[in-house]
Amino acid sequence: MTWNRRNGLRSELGQMTAIMAVSIVALCAMGAFVVDAGSWFRAHRATQSVADSAALAGAQKLPADTGTAQALANAYAAKNGGDPPSITFSTHTFPNDTITVSSQRVAPGFLSRVLGIASVTVKADATARAWNLASAKYAAPFAVDRQHPMLAGPGCPCFNQPTNLDLQKTGPGAFRVVNIDGTHGGIGQQTLGDWITNGYGGYMGLGWFYSDPGAKFNPGPIDDALQARIGSELLFPVYDAVRAQGAGFEYRIVGWVGFRLTGFVGHGNHSELLGSFTSVVWEGVPSESGNDFFGATVVKLVS
Repeated sequence: MTWNRRNGLRSELGQMTAIMAVSIVALCAMGAFVVDAGSWFRAHRATQSVADSAALAGAQKLPADTGTAQALANAYAAKNGGDPPSITFSTHTFPNDTITVSSQRVAPGFLSRVLGIASVTVKADATARAWNLASAKYAAPFAVDRQHPMLAGPGCPCFNQPTNLDLQKTGPGAFRVVNIDGTHGGIGQQTLGDWITNGYGGYMGLGWFYSDPGAKFNPGPIDDALQARIGSELLFPVYDAVRAQGAGFEYRIVGWVGFRLTGFVGHGNHSELLGSFTSVVWEGVPSESGNDFFGATVVKLVS
């Protein structure tokens, strides 16, 4: 058999064409992976963001109201472009204190269509929890008795019901004004006024805190600050015991409660705050304990 140079060349060209065709398909597949995988990753990140925001929104109403929590989670998912999510509740410290949101969306393919992949479904889960407070930021300096009827009465704590906080003496020179920064001795009215207006900027923990001695309710920074806060919520420490007297008088702080201020009466040694206790979400450090819970929670995502 005689070898033909032209036929040999044609044979080699045919082999190269086949190799090039396979290479083009491989390059298309690689391009599809790079382009579409990046697009799918961005879609997953967006879906995760929807799940996170929906879970955090729903947890604002836990553990008390799963119905409103679910409605809020659905609303946030819709607002951020997600499909209706799957929502479940579970228990960690309190019944139904944890919400899990499962979101998904269809992400289209582009170059991957040459491989028969028109789209993929990306999924994301997020879990958020409402915790009791182990410490609180931006607390105000008025202490609330654990035995207040709206905290200790049947079926309480009871929220959004008009009540008053009597700032009468709890001991010699003690008028339920607390050194929430942990110091000992008198605090200037300007500082107390700032704590009412803005809350104490540090973290207040549980335990014994000294009373700020003396009546502080004459016209001045405190009255001005209270006037400015009417209609808004403050966070008050709750105490269950006191000890000592005079400048050494202390309150044992066991938790915190929200209070919506509607007015106040200031008459030197006898003053009252008017309003109602509220369930609030606040900035603070989570607690694993369910003891002494008065409706003030810190909401965080659970990894």
